[in-house]
Amino acid sequence: MSSYLSQFNYQLLGVESGRCWVFLHGLMGYGLNWRKIATGLQDTERILIFDQRGHGKSWKPLTGYAPDDYADDLYLILQELGWDRIILVGHSMGGRNALAFAHKFPEKVERLVIEDMGPEGVASAPDYYRWLLDVVPTPFANKLQAKEFFMNQFKPLVKGRVENPETLGAYFYSNIQEQPDGSADWRFSKQAIIDTVVQGRANDQWDAFRALPMPTLIVRGQDSKELSREIFEKMKLANPRVEGVEIPNAGHWVHSDQSDQFLEVIRKFTGLRS
Repeated sequence: MSSYLSQFNYQLLGVESGRCWVFLHGLMGYGLNWRKIATGLQDTERILIFDQRGHGKSWKPLTGYAPDDYADDLYLILQELGWDRIILVGHSMGGRNALAFAHKFPEKVERLVIEDMGPEGVASAPDYYRWLLDVVPTPFANKLQAKEFFMNQFKPLVKGRVENPETLGAYFYSNIQEQPDGSADWRFSKQAIIDTVVQGRANDQWDAFRALPMPTLIVRGQDSKELSREIFEKMKLANPRVEGVEIPNAGHWVHSDQSDQFLEVIRKFTGLRS
């Protein structure tokens, strides 16, 4: 019998006797985006981080990028690992996928953390991401050319339309990898990213959010342009099992901008001592 997990680039961290945690990265991200947070938990917890389909070094099917597809991947991975219950943490796209998983397989989720992502639909999102990806003239002749682009040309091209152009440029550059012929291109599937946005943001997920039966924490970056304070407050009122925390001096990437505070918040939410 073939391994489903073998199609994914993943890491298991921590102690086998600990509670099981899964961290889901955001759009265009990869599992190692969570390494610092996972390291902060590994003394007592068991942690899975992995590149979701279409991302990083994991498999990149031509179709299947709705939140339910990502949720089904996680279900099959958990079946293979023999994990019955998890603490599930998702950032951005990973938050939408975590919501889909928790709604579809509630018996599997002990506690849910959604970082800086709301359940509302955003019809304009695909156009924005098409524009953003088209700004980057991939493939580059080599990694050096890519580095020079992100250092010198990227910021003026996106200024005013993205949050923290310098941070995004560095993040994008980390997603450029050398190809066998020496050129440099995205490590993710560009079409998968667009399909994910189209299928993930086309419809709102409020009904699924209101129906969540497990304790749920919403973490918002105080300076976030992705999760508005209005939606954040609405989420806290939509479900009695939901609580919310806003972290100062953080944008959309809360766990990166304020990693120590993010770690403290999720430790407290899950009953771990600091």
